[in-house]
Amino acid sequence: MSEPTGVIHDIGYQRYTGPRLGRRHVFGALYLHGLRTVFGFGRSAKAKIFPWLVVAIVTVVAAGVTAVRTQIGEVVMTYAQFADAMSWLVIFFVAVAAPELVSRDLRSGVLPLYFSRPLPRGDYALAKLLALVSALWLLLGGPQLVMFLGAAFTTGNGMRGVWDELLDLLPGLLYAGLWAAVFASIGLLVASITGKRAFAAGGIVAVFLMTTPIVGTLSIMPSRTVNELALLASPSTLVQGVGMFTLGDLLVPAGEADRMIGDFGPVYILAAVLLVAGCVALLLLRYRKVAAR
Repeated sequence: MSEPTGVIHDIGYQRYTGPRLGRRHVFGALYLHGLRTVFGFGRSAKAKIFPWLVVAIVTVVAAGVTAVRTQIGEVVMTYAQFADAMSWLVIFFVAVAAPELVSRDLRSGVLPLYFSRPLPRGDYALAKLLALVSALWLLLGGPQLVMFLGAAFTTGNGMRGVWDELLDLLPGLLYAGLWAAVFASIGLLVASITGKRAFAAGGIVAVFLMTTPIVGTLSIMPSRTVNELALLASPSTLVQGVGMFTLGDLLVPAGEADRMIGDFGPVYILAAVLLVAGCVALLLLRYRKVAAR
């Protein structure tokens, strides 16, 4: 009987002896990767063109508003009004960013790889959502900071003027956060439905733009109550309704809020909360089904 001739070669494989990071680190890695993806970091130069073009536009507008204010000595646009004015750009930014965050993973079939690790099903969706919310808040809040710095360094009232300017900035940043939460939750939910980025982008734009004519129709109805509730029909105008109720003169001229939404301010707040909560719940349900395939 011949002797066995097999040989075992040691090619240097070793057991992993480093730290084993847990759920929090996995969530953080997904969040940071999502935030980088939105702004094109780690991707081709072509992928950076649109997000940074939008960043450049909102920054130039903020700088222009600041320069005009410096010259004439009057507030041209409040921080909250700036968020309103840039909301149309946010729609298209979400339409591009949300499919990049989730539709590509659906189409390429990498979700089973994510879920093969000890990653709770909801963490993937929540990390992507938080990344998009953060990106949108930075998109609107960054230019507001530019406006604040320009106003703070040119105020003639010393530290008192800087403090007053800060008190105007904070509501604007919170308002930008509301825009970010509503737009991100809706955009990511729509994008999670399909793996085709073009269809996802078109669906997101349709949700935001095709609901606007409904608001116009309801606002000219003979019923006063229907007119005051008309802004509920579109996500964009819903956010504006919440802003009118909570910010008042920082967003619209005196008396305009009463004319537009009447006494239904709490209804608008409730509707915004339910909209975001409903979108998040449906998003989590969507990924629970994806993981079960």
